[in-house]
Amino acid sequence: MAAKENRRYINFECTVCKEKNYTSEKNFVNDTEKIEISKFCPRCKKHTLHKEVK
Repeated sequence: MAAKENRRYINFECTVCKEKNYTSEKNFVNDTEKIEISKFCPRCKKHTLHKEVK
């Protein structure tokens, strides 16, 4: 089961209000760059850019 060791949980933080809204899994061996995704922020009540944080 060595494949699971490469995957870790990450959090996504809203760039406007700085709230951590979403979590996901990421393969750190294949994807070394930080992910930026447009997601809905319930605090801002609109779609904003969410960046990966630890």
